[in-house]
Amino acid sequence: MTARIWRAVLASPVVLAACSAAVPEKYTGPKAGFQEVVNQTSAAIGKRTAFAQTQAENEALSKEVRSLVQGRTISADTAVQAALLNNKGLQASYAAVGLSAAEAWQQMTPENPVVSIGLLGIGAPELGLYRALESTIAVNLLDVKTRKQRIAVAEAQFQQAQLTAVNDTLALAGQTRQAWINAVAAFERLSYLRKASETAAAGAELASQLGRTGALNKAGQAREFAFNAELAGQVARARLEAKLAKEELTRLMGLWGSDANYYVPDALPSLPKSLPKVSSIEKAALKNRVDLQVAKLGLEAQARAFGLTDRTRLVTDLELIAGFEAEREREDGVTNTETLPQLELEFAIPVFDTGK
Repeated sequence: MTARIWRAVLASPVVLAACSAAVPEKYTGPKAGFQEVVNQTSAAIGKRTAFAQTQAENEALSKEVRSLVQGRTISADTAVQAALLNNKGLQASYAAVGLSAAEAWQQMTPENPVVSIGLLGIGAPELGLYRALESTIAVNLLDVKTRKQRIAVAEAQFQQAQLTAVNDTLALAGQTRQAWINAVAAFERLSYLRKASETAAAGAELASQLGRTGALNKAGQAREFAFNAELAGQVARARLEAKLAKEELTRLMGLWGSDANYYVPDALPSLPKSLPKVSSIEKAALKNRVDLQVAKLGLEAQARAFGLTDRTRLVTDLELIAGFEAEREREDGVTNTETLPQLELEFAIPVFDTGK
């Protein structure tokens, strides 16, 4: 009976390794989980996004963005596309998806068994090299027991990371489009103020000439000069606001240096003549809100984590240790070796820290 138990214990790590399911490719691919992000974002906004992992990929994306914007007057769609390809903060969100996939892969992989070998009585004069040989193999039983729960938590966190990346992508697209509108509106306002300032400057010059001939009194001249000065101040303020608005757009697109040499239109496009009829706007908005889906998955992952914590609160480490001890004795000039199996169960006693 002892021999049967001993063989079963030694075979348990091999059985566990054989029974462990293969890790799905969505967790092990070079860009794990990113394709789902691409599918959802392209369906929502019809724009392409990319995840650059190497220097060559970064250079290729930079070259593509440069060809889109450098020296050109860009549209809102072009600005959004450049931002999705070149914004480094968005690349960090995509990298977080890969880290979450790696964590799920780690949880799907069983813990390695630990093997130890020890020699006792080394250099015993009557026995030669050693007196006793001990060897054990340790298997974490709690890791096997809680593996399904840990995988469920990791999968929920992986899906949450994917939806967070989708939400960041859509948010960046919306922010970039809004920044483009603000920049164009700022330059259009600057254009109108410049025309008004030129008219006011001509009026002030005319008032000055009329004042010399006596056709316009000092009060009338002062009003014209004040109006001209006020418009000059508004032009300076509008010029600064236009510059800041373009810098915000440049930041969202991830441009700097010579790559920021682009232009925006002088005027906003005209408003559509009619709006499409959309029914149940609130229902559709709530259904398609990615941030609500992210919050829901976060709550689900937290609930599963609480269940796992409850299972491991009292017993945090449960290991089954099996091995053998080979002890040699010399009697009447003959060396005899006796081999005995060993079986231990190791766990922590929650006396001081109960996990509360």
